Amino acid sequence: MESNETLKGFYSRVGLECVKTPGVGHFNVFSRESCSLVTPYSRRDYYKISLIIGKGKLHYADKWIYVDQPALLFSNPVIPYSWEAENTDQRGFFCLFTDEFVHEANRLGNLQDSRLFKIGGTPVFFVNEEQQKTVADIFIKMMNEIQSDYLHKYDMLRAYLHLLIHETMKMQPAESFEPYQNASQRIASLFMELLERQFPIDSPERFLKLKSPVDYAESLSIHVNSLNRSVKEMTGKTTSQQITARIIQEAKALLKHTDWSVAEIAYGLGFEEPAYFTNYFKKQTGMTPNAVRTAVV
Repeated sequence: MESNETLKGFYSRVGLECVKTPGVGHFNVFSRESCSLVTPYSRRDYYKISLIIGKGKLHYADKWIYVDQPALLFSNPVIPYSWEAENTDQRGFFCLFTDEFVHEANRLGNLQDSRLFKIGGTPVFFVNEEQQKTVADIFIKMMNEIQSDYLHKYDMLRAYLHLLIHETMKMQPAESFEPYQNASQRIASLFMELLERQFPIDSPERFLKLKSPVDYAESLSIHVNSLNRSVKEMTGKTTSQQITARIIQEAKALLKHTDWSVAEIAYGLGFEEPAYFTNYFKKQTGMTPNAVRTAVV
């Protein structure tokens, strides 16, 4: 185990170079001292594991939790969250990685189905002193390994990541999340932000993944009835109407500004068959996609 002085030295480091390896995904590790005190709500492109040493509030879906002791945070790419530090004494580590990096060894199954990253699960684990030292030691080994010239260092990094995940699975998650007083406003705001983050569709291969109120409710870790009620209350429109309006807006932009076929646009917007998209588009606009494209040209 590293001494406290060694840990202090590592806490002061800035994150190292990003590891992007052909066929095995992405991995990176950082010191938390390189982070801003307030991080805005956003949907990340990576899974994230953080060892948080420092006080602050974690805002997660329509809930928040006060972190006043060392804790591990497991962040899912599709769930927006933010961190609001209480003071400048922020230490610890975090690592970013893709599903592809973890599953190169095919051991853990789908990360979003795991207890740690599962949508609707509890992402915070408070740690005692012994657990903190164990976890910090793993992060330090990651930071050392990422700088090494060892031929198989990516396998080592993956092994450390698996070890970190398994060590956490022995722990009990925090259960002290608190609801916001104005939950409807926050839920509606989170939904609108998450909806907007699904766009633009900049490639036919980057298809729309969240398509229904249930999809968004699961991503925000709330019941679909709560989502529908909040969105209707705050916007005057139903969740389905908001989703439909944004899909149609994107469809028109793709018809106007790309040379993609109607079929490619349909698949990109999450429709299994181009005919379904054509009928959907015509029902909402009164025109076929080809008619809209011809009109704008």
